[in-house]
Amino acid sequence: MKLGTLRSGARDGSLCLVSRDLQRVVKVDDIAPTLQAAIEQWGDVEQALQQRYEALDKGTAPGSFAYDARQFLAPLPRAYQWIDAGGYMSHMQRMRAARNAPMPERWEVEPAIYQGLSDANLAACDDIVGDPAWGIDFESELAVIVGDVSLHTSERDAPAAIRLLVLLNDISLRRLIPAELAKGFGFFWGKPASAFAPVAVTPDELGAAWQGSKAVCRVRNTVNGSCIGEPLAGVDQQFSFARIIEHATLTRSLGAGSIVGAGTVSNFDEKAGFSCLVEKYASLAKPPEFLQPGDRVTIEAFGTDDGRSIFGTIDQAVRLAPWLASPA
Repeated sequence: MKLGTLRSGARDGSLCLVSRDLQRVVKVDDIAPTLQAAIEQWGDVEQALQQRYEALDKGTAPGSFAYDARQFLAPLPRAYQWIDAGGYMSHMQRMRAARNAPMPERWEVEPAIYQGLSDANLAACDDIVGDPAWGIDFESELAVIVGDVSLHTSERDAPAAIRLLVLLNDISLRRLIPAELAKGFGFFWGKPASAFAPVAVTPDELGAAWQGSKAVCRVRNTVNGSCIGEPLAGVDQQFSFARIIEHATLTRSLGAGSIVGAGTVSNFDEKAGFSCLVEKYASLAKPPEFLQPGDRVTIEAFGTDDGRSIFGTIDQAVRLAPWLASPA
């Protein structure tokens, strides 16, 4: 299934289904009012949602209308938790090298994770608002949305908790991060709200491309229409989503609706290109040139078998923070 959240005037929007080809939409708030509600009641609503989804794909769902990404909020406009991991070693190695930092201990066997902002997730077409002095960068990622996950869940049992997959832009403010990390207390200013593609999908939508709790798909990243890279997600991914969930639940449970990311999509083969600007400029041995007001970033993931867009497109303009704009 493909699910989304339509703008409704309410903070959490209204639950909808989107056809497999991203052409038609139907509201299903009669089954569950919001995506969060659906995840919390997944066992009770999944069959009804699946039946409506099949009707939508056949063109027989009453009340369907044309898909327009601008009508969507993030699938979860606010989430109880956002956990991100360093799942791609090529990305971690390049990032550490760029700031002359060593790799963390046990990096080969233990994912590095942090807990970020989740109470104000951006929609796919929302602007990136900030100060160019902050070093604004994009980062393309895949993440999963889980149901309730018990304390100390094993990698073997974790896949059963995965409900949906999402695509996001995990925006980073690069020039703020080093000073924050130097304090030994992690990210805060350097990690503002992330933006999410309009559509969340159940793992079965990927078919054989859902392999070992990894999503294999091609992620295309552009800045101002120029392709920065098309790396393959799932390939060169050191830690699966199941392994990240196992690591995260060593000392805590995860509430239904928690989002768990696998880190910036990255391949060891630089010919695949990159999912952030720092990696691109590191490959050129040049100081990075970050995003500026007026720039536009697009991120989209495509199936490796049929080439179809999976989640819809993240399409964001960069805008100067209003407190920095010159008075009229």
